[in-house]
Amino acid sequence: MADGVIPIEIAKDQPSFVKTKLVDNLVNRALSYVGAGFPVHLIGPAGTGKTCLALYVAGQLGRPVVIMHGDEELGTGDLVGGQYGVRHRKVMDNFVQSVKKLDHRVEPIWVDNRLTVACKYGLTLVYDEFTRSRAEANNALLSVLEEGVLDLPSGRGDESFIRVHPDFRAIFTSNPTEYAGVHRPADALQDRMITIKLDSYDRETEIAITVAKSGIDKKSASRIVDIIRGLRDYYEDGKVVSEIFPTIRASIMIATVLKAYGTKPKLDEKDFVCLCHDVLDSSRLGGRSNHLIKTKVNDLIKQHAA
Repeated sequence: MADGVIPIEIAKDQPSFVKTKLVDNLVNRALSYVGAGFPVHLIGPAGTGKTCLALYVAGQLGRPVVIMHGDEELGTGDLVGGQYGVRHRKVMDNFVQSVKKLDHRVEPIWVDNRLTVACKYGLTLVYDEFTRSRAEANNALLSVLEEGVLDLPSGRGDESFIRVHPDFRAIFTSNPTEYAGVHRPADALQDRMITIKLDSYDRETEIAITVAKSGIDKKSASRIVDIIRGLRDYYEDGKVVSEIFPTIRASIMIATVLKAYGTKPKLDEKDFVCLCHDVLDSSRLGGRSNHLIKTKVNDLIKQHAA
């Protein structure tokens, strides 16, 4: 691909992707919206599999994928492109021996970035955590998603815009705005998307994901998931006030460590208790309520891992 942007090919069949009834519903909804030509926005807390789901949906479209990651320092040029260096050209004209003519030109080199390449060639754009970029950096997306036109800076040459390829598709992911480092997206940009809100999965899905990602047996995975879900219910009951909830990622971490060391989660194993506390990091999850969380975790271990 031109301009140094190399799209990736994502296979439709991804053995590591866990499919349950709930996940199938999410995939089918996203595909129906994208298939109708609308950009899809997957929003949810950390650990809800937004990026994994976005890449899987992108793979089902059968087109090369360009991935971008939101960043505070990202500017419009990082999406569209810019002038990177110059090209020198010298022409020596010595047609008449006694007369020498030198033509020396310096031309700026324009390089298209990911958004321009995706629009130009009809690729699928996955813009991960797009709200970690400042709202003004994403302004170039407005005309792309609404009018199918990408405005180009004057430095690109004679072209002031390009028509977006009909096969171009876009999938966005983001965390809720209360997360640290997240900017509130422009209302005009959100209005152009169809948003799917992700939350914690059901027990069946969380067990299947834990088994697939860690390689642990289903019985042990079930116990670990029940501990994490029990702690999450503790938050949702209002016992602890916090913006960060334990997610499926905690189950995967605990299960992966257990698988690596061949340890089974039993009550009398202090290492397992320490592992749960270290992964869950009660000071991070609960702030001044961390003693309540530690007590609750111990109770859940006794209940599910005995």
